[in-house]
Amino acid sequence: MSFDPLHEKGIALDDQVRNWSELNVAPYDRNEVDPYTRCRVIAMNGIEVESILFSHQFNRHTDVPEVKEVLAEARALEQQQQKVVNWLIPGDESTLEVTLGYEQVAVDLTAWLARSEPDPYLKQTYDFGLVEDFDHLYRYANLYELLEGRTAEGVVRQLTEVMPGRPTANEHRHPRDNIRRHLDAHTADPRSRLHAITITAAEQQTMNFYMNIGNRYMEPLARSLYAEIAMVEEEHVTQYESMLDPAESWFEQLVQHEYNECYMYYSFAAQEPDRRIRDIWELHLAMEIGQLQAATELLKRYDGREPEEILPAALPEPVRFEPNKEYVRDILADQVDLTSLGTGYVMDSHRRFQERQAKVNAGGVPSEQVIDDHRQRFGTDYRLETEGPHPVERLRAESYARST
Repeated sequence: MSFDPLHEKGIALDDQVRNWSELNVAPYDRNEVDPYTRCRVIAMNGIEVESILFSHQFNRHTDVPEVKEVLAEARALEQQQQKVVNWLIPGDESTLEVTLGYEQVAVDLTAWLARSEPDPYLKQTYDFGLVEDFDHLYRYANLYELLEGRTAEGVVRQLTEVMPGRPTANEHRHPRDNIRRHLDAHTADPRSRLHAITITAAEQQTMNFYMNIGNRYMEPLARSLYAEIAMVEEEHVTQYESMLDPAESWFEQLVQHEYNECYMYYSFAAQEPDRRIRDIWELHLAMEIGQLQAATELLKRYDGREPEEILPAALPEPVRFEPNKEYVRDILADQVDLTSLGTGYVMDSHRRFQERQAKVNAGGVPSEQVIDDHRQRFGTDYRLETEGPHPVERLRAESYARST
């Protein structure tokens, strides 16, 4: 059955305010939680943070009192929703365990978006980032066992494999080579616009998370690994936000953000097995419908446009968290050596790429050091290969050990 948020009742903004006890929700049980429930919580936290940051930027670029007032009211409600979502993460889940969840989100959300993306160029961009985030999961998994003596399988279960992707050491490009061509919001498939907003929000949240928690470790290796991967997340946010259409008005972008939140809450409510958390997704969906209605009123008044002119007639196929092992392996086999030049992708290790690599990797590479240290202590690197040997022969355990 199709679902059109524009024709649902939702909850009026005045009725959405909650008290402190309602915001301070009980967290999930780290030992019992479904890994994809954790992923949905992390992803929706990123979606909410993006909406809040966008609203603040809009607020700084308008001097219309009524617009500022509506933005402020809706933004405060988004802040309440973000607290509920983020507070679902328990305090006894270690930073590295949460980090493994972030990278599982990056792998399986990006893979799903790539599989579902109708635009070949945008799909290639998702595939490009996917191979890199897959490697980040592998590096953090090895650090996790080094520091906490536990394996990543306890966090990701066997839903997502853990093995090398495009080596993080090879992901450091000149910033000019992280720009991508943007879509045309008025001719693109509606899925492409929603996908671009979603991936930008998810990667931005990962970047912000690493920027803020990477210095909380005492161990120099952990601090340096977070610093290195945080710089790659900067590259990812740059490439994904480049896909958004800069020609859209502030009001169009506001409506698109609110519509995307409806889309994501609707998607996750349909898949969520935890009844209590599903109730939160459904409540927030009803709230987002009310916020979407407020945004469409601004669009009509100040842009002179009806929301039906820029939105699809119904939500697309729901976003799903599910295993993507075969898809990831296929992309690894074909694209592990890919890099970028300008807005395109090349196999050539071109001069600008080589010069950047020589500068940032001078003096040692944390992402390689963590694997070396793990081998020294345990005799091998940590992997979770449920579908057989690595699809790239030189990245198989014995070959990779000899080459690094």
